[in-house]
Amino acid sequence: MGRGKRPATYEDIEALPPGWVGEIIDDELWASPRPASWHGWVASVLGMRLGSRFGVGQGGPGGWWLIHEQELHFGRQVLVPDLAGWRQERAPGLLEREVPFFDLAPDWVCEVLSPSTARLDRGRKLTLYHQEGVSHAWLVDPRAHTLEVYRRGAQGWQLVARHGGEEAVRAEPFDAEPLELGRLWAPRPTPAPGP
Repeated sequence: MGRGKRPATYEDIEALPPGWVGEIIDDELWASPRPASWHGWVASVLGMRLGSRFGVGQGGPGGWWLIHEQELHFGRQVLVPDLAGWRQERAPGLLEREVPFFDLAPDWVCEVLSPSTARLDRGRKLTLYHQEGVSHAWLVDPRAHTLEVYRRGAQGWQLVARHGGEEAVRAEPFDAEPLELGRLWAPRPTPAPGP
């Protein structure tokens, strides 16, 4: 934060134009427009795939609260991951409070990388997630068609796996079920049928 600047407050987030996402990191406001369509597609499909199997347990093990773009408040820090998940056994009453944010660190976060946010997502946000005790983090790059899986270590994040392309993978902490990466990437346009 520059000299003479006041620390950002939640009122700064509320003053953003409609459609903008605000985060406060180290007393500084970070504002981003709503993500591009391919970014939204990946986050939505991933949320549906994991949510049906691990959230509601439809055809899978269940046991998780999985939420899209939920505000996380860690002291003065306000972060908004693309997806966040809490193990139900660790946070049984998570959804009982009717609040627009959570102050309990999730067990898993996922950031879908955009050119405008990748540096922040890979840098300070990942560091803060580690400091708050998040046990797993995923970074998904829709342009490069990659999934990076990180596990919390004592001194920092450990890269567990880097997957790409159309693979079917088992990625912790959701490794009980395969995840088909090819379904995450925005579909390519198909030519119109011929005569």
